Amino acid sequence: MVDALLRSVFEPGLFSSGPVHTAAIIGGIAAVVSGVVGTFTVMRGQSFAGHALSDVSAAGGSASFLLGISPLLGFVGMAGIAAGGMEMIGVQRARGRDLATGIVLGAGLGLAALLLYFDATFTSTTGAAITVLFGSMFAISSSTIPLVVAFSLVALGMILVVYRPLILSSVSTELAQVRGVRVRLTESIHLLTLALAVALSAMTIGAILSTALLIGPGAAALRVAHRPAWAIFSAALIGLGTTWGGILLAYDSYYWSSDHRGWPVSFFVVSLIFIAYLVSGRVGARSTHRAPKPLAIEEISSSPTQSTRS
Repeated sequence: MVDALLRSVFEPGLFSSGPVHTAAIIGGIAAVVSGVVGTFTVMRGQSFAGHALSDVSAAGGSASFLLGISPLLGFVGMAGIAAGGMEMIGVQRARGRDLATGIVLGAGLGLAALLLYFDATFTSTTGAAITVLFGSMFAISSSTIPLVVAFSLVALGMILVVYRPLILSSVSTELAQVRGVRVRLTESIHLLTLALAVALSAMTIGAILSTALLIGPGAAALRVAHRPAWAIFSAALIGLGTTWGGILLAYDSYYWSSDHRGWPVSFFVVSLIFIAYLVSGRVGARSTHRAPKPLAIEEISSSPTQSTRS
């Protein structure tokens, strides 16, 4: 009975498939980074900035097909340029952040439209627009894994360096300034990690849908966890579980019909994230220890690291 159940869940060849292995590694790494960075993004109320960077990164993915380079390099390059533009225009106040985000988003989408047109007109690449916008996880080359690992280590390393100042400034900018935190520097570092997380998630489930992987797990985790460390850990687990679950369902979908036309991985990942968010709301509503903020006092009471003090 157990064997029959396992066979009904895991279709033949799942664990021996090279594309599945690559998708699981790259998707898993991207999910963990997105969960960690996304938690801070939700805490800081910068979900719109994450969405804008995701959409703008499509221009980088489109350019990569024209230049014949790894799509990840295109996503990272354009997301980094967009983050720098948002920082230069103004991110210190909420109104300034929204203004900068809107300006960069509009310019980036226009450039993405032009580059996608060039992809369709001047190159022989088929399905470039679908790959850039909605992802194609089973088509990612295993040679991309070292790049993914490198960018992931950079993003997580920067988060580790500014962990306490980032939490403090996320709770209260004024309190962070009083405690000597260089808020503008901390914000800039967060934007850079956000750009890297966006690029990794766009590489896996596409530029249009990457916001779900960036924001969804963090938002769900913050509904049930009252400590930053637990929220970050929970978000990483939710992102990892939904990504691997999406890969499993997408692989199984090839066997759901006689014509063996599988469903997109990105659809399943986004659907599972949505379900996880709904479930987290039910769990959070039943909690007997509701806190006005999902941050424990002791986690922000320590002095910020020396590298972010004036």
